[in-house]
Amino acid sequence: MIIPKLATIVSLLCLVSTSYAIPQKKEKDFKHVLLISIDGLHQVDVDVFTKANPESTIAKLLKNGVYFKKARTSLPSDSFPGLLAQLTGGSPATTGVWYDDAWDGTYFAPGSKCNGTAGYNTVWDESLDMDPKAVVTTLNETALPLRKFKGKCEKVQPYQFLRVNTIFEVAKKHGLVTAWSDKLPAYSIVRGPSGKGVDDLFVPEINGVNKTDTKAVEGYDTLHINAVLNWINGLKADGSSFSVPAIFGANFQSISVTQKAIGAGYKDAAATPSDALVGAFKFVDDALKKFVDALKKKDLENSTIIILSAKHGQSPIDITKLKKISAKLLSAQVGDDKINQLTTDDVALFWLKDHKDSKEAAEKLRANATTLGITTVYEGSSLKEQFGCEPTKDTRCPDIAIKTNVGVIYTTSATKIAEHGGFNEDDIHVPIIVSNPSISAKVDSSSVDTRSIAPFILSVFGINPHELEAVVKEKTETLPVF
Repeated sequence: MIIPKLATIVSLLCLVSTSYAIPQKKEKDFKHVLLISIDGLHQVDVDVFTKANPESTIAKLLKNGVYFKKARTSLPSDSFPGLLAQLTGGSPATTGVWYDDAWDGTYFAPGSKCNGTAGYNTVWDESLDMDPKAVVTTLNETALPLRKFKGKCEKVQPYQFLRVNTIFEVAKKHGLVTAWSDKLPAYSIVRGPSGKGVDDLFVPEINGVNKTDTKAVEGYDTLHINAVLNWINGLKADGSSFSVPAIFGANFQSISVTQKAIGAGYKDAAATPSDALVGAFKFVDDALKKFVDALKKKDLENSTIIILSAKHGQSPIDITKLKKISAKLLSAQVGDDKINQLTTDDVALFWLKDHKDSKEAAEKLRANATTLGITTVYEGSSLKEQFGCEPTKDTRCPDIAIKTNVGVIYTTSATKIAEHGGFNEDDIHVPIIVSNPSISAKVDSSSVDTRSIAPFILSVFGINPHELEAVVKEKTETLPVF
């Protein structure tokens, strides 16, 4: 079945393995990997949903798959580093991508011609769009940050912000076809530093729909669904001629958006979903069934590995732990005049004007930890130990990172009941499911993280995972599937 072209679609919208040292050999004649990020999905969600829905698509994938129950995503658990962990095998210290809202001390403001003092708040969201309220839009080139490069002042594309290569770029070197769909135009970062890693990139803007309207968000996700179905059918996302990609995938927003909405989310600490959230889970599961059915119809089921995971979880699951605190209370302790950038969600990251101020700032934050909802303040040696970076050597590395108490969100929003980005269990404990008809059902309780997805995908095609720069630098281990 050929999926309608984009214009028609839019109109419908109202770490434990020894395989680092010895890269895996190609085990079978796999020709495709379909990677799906179900944003917001916790590991516990999989257990709750499949118990209630034993005939669901996810449950069936588990019957022929390895289920990693102790997987975690990136720290911070923001969408950008969360996805890049899966696509590069690296953490923010290596990728250079800490958040979609962060800092680079060498960049300059748009339109500045690289004059003045270096240092700019790097924002990779809908604010860069030509029309942030449109589903189909492009980047506004005049809104991009600037950098000095080889003696010239140039714009920085999202993909140029990434410091290491991606699985897509490596795949292209080996003659493989690639495709990806994500939630806004700045996700062109997945192309990798070369800008050439993805043959067909489809990035409609999630903020182009009303995110308080469940059906509108499902309509948005349907764009991703149809893109994947088109790829399976050997077409581009827009319906034009293509070939079935070797590595392709997309993300879902429906669950993540529903988790955050008042009256939705979870009923209790055991992750019992609300009716609205059950609907979101079933919507995603139905989409997965469409993918599986399409693969069967094209006789691709046996040659395709399906990987399910999530860029991030969502916190808190237990709504009784929700506590909203104004971010202004954080900046007041440190001093607004000392801060270059403060990024907050259920986490706080500080980039200071003078690194020498970090120790005093951290002490003030610790002294007011109860009021500010703080569990841990990372600074100096503790920050280096936890995140592997030093702000005096890398201006993208934050001076201070805060782990909040479970349930704390730095916001004054009356409508938000959950968020991600933080370091707690609800933020980072996500599932990884690797499924194919040839794989025997197995539950793996070893500790792994989503960085291991990247080298595993390359190993499926018999490609040395060491071709990924982050894998080499961080000694990232591949998932122990085979």
